[in-house]
Amino acid sequence: MGYPLKDKVALITGGCRGIGKSIAEKFAEAGAKIVISCRNQPHLDEVASELQKKQVQVLPLAAHNRKIEQLDQLFEKTVQEFGRIDILVNNAAVNPAMGPLVEMEEKAYDVIMLTNLKCYTYLSQLVGKRMVEQGEGGNIINISSAGGVSPDQGLGLYCISKAGINMLTKVLASELGPYRIRVNAIAPGLVKTKFSEALWSNEDLVEKEMAHTPLKYMLMPEDIANTAYYLATDQSSYTTGQILVIDGGTQL
Repeated sequence: MGYPLKDKVALITGGCRGIGKSIAEKFAEAGAKIVISCRNQPHLDEVASELQKKQVQVLPLAAHNRKIEQLDQLFEKTVQEFGRIDILVNNAAVNPAMGPLVEMEEKAYDVIMLTNLKCYTYLSQLVGKRMVEQGEGGNIINISSAGGVSPDQGLGLYCISKAGINMLTKVLASELGPYRIRVNAIAPGLVKTKFSEALWSNEDLVEKEMAHTPLKYMLMPEDIANTAYYLATDQSSYTTGQILVIDGGTQL
C-alpha cells in the first residue's frame, strides 16, 4: 500500500472504538499523523498505545462534542502539536432515543442534533478555515448514515440529523472546492459496532435486514475505514460533494 498519507495530519472524532478506531488504524498504516478524540481519556490512551506500535505519531485528546469550548481546545491543541490539519473525519455520534418521531422529547432532539450535526458543522468551520489558510487543499469526511438517505423505522431523529450531515457535506463541498478542499460523506447501513449493538443483536431485525441486502453479510468497521481511505487519498482526487451509501445494496 505504501504511505499515501505520509506526514498528513488527520483529526478523527469518536476515535475510541468502532468506525472511528478502524479509520485511525487505516490512516496510521498509510503514514498519517493521527489525532483521536472522544470523551474518555483512558480509552483514548489505550487506542493511542495500539496505534503507536505502527510507528506513527498519535495525539489522544479528550473532548465532549456537545461542548463548543472543548472543540475549540481540540482544534487548537492539534494545530499546536502538528502545525496543520489535512484531514478531518467527523465521526462522533449519538442516538439516545428510539421510537416514533411524534413521541420524541425536546431533550432527545437537542442531544442528537447538537452531537450529530452542530459539532460536525462547527469543527468543519474551524478546520475548513485552517485548510484555506494552509493553501494546500484538504479533506473533510463526514460519517453519515444510510438512514439519512432513506429513513429507518424508529430512528427518526437520528435519520434527520444524518440527512442534515448530507446537506452540510454538499454545502461545504461547493464552498471549499475552489481551495482544493474536498468534502464527502460515507453513509453506512447497519455496521457491527458497540454503537449499534441494540440493532444487530436483534436476530429478527438482522434476518429482515439480510433478506433485502444483496451482499448478504453485515458491514464491519473495516469496510467503512476502507472507504474513508479512498476518500482521503488521491485515489478520489476528483470526488467531492458525494454521499457514498455503503449498505450492501439494501436500498436497491
